[in-house]
Amino acid sequence: MSDQKFSRRQMLQAPLVGATIVAASQSGFACEAVAQPQPSNSPAPAGAYAHNVEAVGYTDMEHRPAFKMAIREVRGRWHLYTGHFWDSGWSIVDVTDPAKPQVAKFISYPTPNTWTLQIDLSGDTMVTALEKPFANFGGEPDAPFDEGLLVWDIADPLNPQLLSHFKTGANGTHRNLYPGGRYVHVAASMPGYRGNIYLILDISDRANPREAGRWWVPGQHEAGGESFSDALLTSISRSRERAEPMRFQAQCICGAFCSGEDVSLHGPAYVVGNHVYLPYGAAGMIVLDISDVSRPRKIGGLSFSPPFHSRFGVHGVLPVPEQGIAFANSENVTYGQGAAHHASIIDISDPSEPFLLSLLPEPVPPAEAPYADFTTRGGWRGPHNINHHQHHSDVEKQGDLFYIAHFNAGLRIYDVSNRRLPREVGYFIPPEPVRRYGPIPEDKLVLQTEDVVVDRRGFIYISDKNQGIWVLRYIGERPQARRA
Repeated sequence: MSDQKFSRRQMLQAPLVGATIVAASQSGFACEAVAQPQPSNSPAPAGAYAHNVEAVGYTDMEHRPAFKMAIREVRGRWHLYTGHFWDSGWSIVDVTDPAKPQVAKFISYPTPNTWTLQIDLSGDTMVTALEKPFANFGGEPDAPFDEGLLVWDIADPLNPQLLSHFKTGANGTHRNLYPGGRYVHVAASMPGYRGNIYLILDISDRANPREAGRWWVPGQHEAGGESFSDALLTSISRSRERAEPMRFQAQCICGAFCSGEDVSLHGPAYVVGNHVYLPYGAAGMIVLDISDVSRPRKIGGLSFSPPFHSRFGVHGVLPVPEQGIAFANSENVTYGQGAAHHASIIDISDPSEPFLLSLLPEPVPPAEAPYADFTTRGGWRGPHNINHHQHHSDVEKQGDLFYIAHFNAGLRIYDVSNRRLPREVGYFIPPEPVRRYGPIPEDKLVLQTEDVVVDRRGFIYISDKNQGIWVLRYIGERPQARRA
């Protein structure tokens, strides 16, 4: 076990214990991380903090901060595919040697006023999202943009070939899931709907994607005459007819402080057999039966808003059916205002009646940090993305360690072997960014850890809004085997 604080200068000067160096990429900005603390009187800017995590590598991504990531090994070489925050396009990073990650290729997208944030892959197929960017992220509301979803062939890992472009006819798609096979599971903005809905896309012919089915929360289909107030009254009426106690489930108006704008599928939808788990913002976690993909049917759900915040109230869901649990979390974009966020463990042994088991503890700043808590330190705070790509054979399978990107608190790692009592066992808080690439965060320029992917070798990759990708490794004790 180890706790470290290390500065940028120390990373430039000191050897990395056990992994020699951290080589930044082509820009010439090099960082070396140390596994042991250096003398406290070393003159240096504010540095990184770590507990049971060591830094292995770093790349500045040729000054294109990455967002979502997907990992793939082909013939002994490891490739990390990334979307981007402030650049339209995608990068392929060679991480075969994790101490020397190298940007092997950048694929530029021709329409600059387009988000290319999201990415997923399976086998030789990659799926990337196109979306109208938010104005506060630098998007131009009146400028042309592209939207929808692109399907690529990545049989040649460094030379993706574009096969097709599916368009929604509205603002595009956000975080989508491609677990292999016939279907892509899409968080789609569609004409006539308020917020994103669930769309099932058939790509059995990758050159000609077609819609296979769709589902939405009652009240979203405004063009069909729906409203959330009508949906709430209908739900109350049906409960009374069945002599059931009223429960504010996902098809309702979400209780006290949920608004219609907050009912939206963030994605990714996550498929387990004939069930799909949807992170549906203020509508909570929703479970559908998709045995007939043309007619998805709701079978269960769990509300989180209230008591937790409404917008992105459930941002991500990761079911682990063999353990009978799912992980869920919100995304807090309020700069320290409003209701609390959450990262949760849910019992899904009966998908029709999920219930909350526990909440992951909130991160606490290191004693030597110059801030008292993460709420007031600036930027967005709270949980964001998790090691989601469990459908991919090159990703570490979800066991008793849970990895989550936690915005201004960096990477957090939890021992979840006791589902009722999760505990934090590791963290890595990178150095503060030194250059602003985009307008977010809107207040201070502080750390904003965005995504996390863990490959089957045990290497951890994290991205940030305003710096490059860190390659890390957990060096703490592994949890004991789960008791039956």
